[in-house]
Amino acid sequence: MVKLVTLWFAVINIIGYMVMSEDKDKARSRRERVPEKTLFLLAAIGGALGVLTAMYRRRHKTRHMSFVIGIPLLLLLNVLIYGYFLQ
Repeated sequence: MVKLVTLWFAVINIIGYMVMSEDKDKARSRRERVPEKTLFLLAAIGGALGVLTAMYRRRHKTRHMSFVIGIPLLLLLNVLIYGYFLQ
């Protein structure tokens, strides 16, 4: 179970980082964007660390209070859930 949860953590956070980065690139080139709902969903299902990392490394969505407050709260929830499964 620990290996599976660790694998999930790695994969979903890489995906979260990549999707957030891709949205930043799309924003710069004025193409169709990734819905905010999708970014929050990725964070909620375990990828909050990846989304938060991309948010600040790529300077994307840092002026949106829903992201500035919501993503760290989802990261806290992720920590609690991962902590439960990795005990």
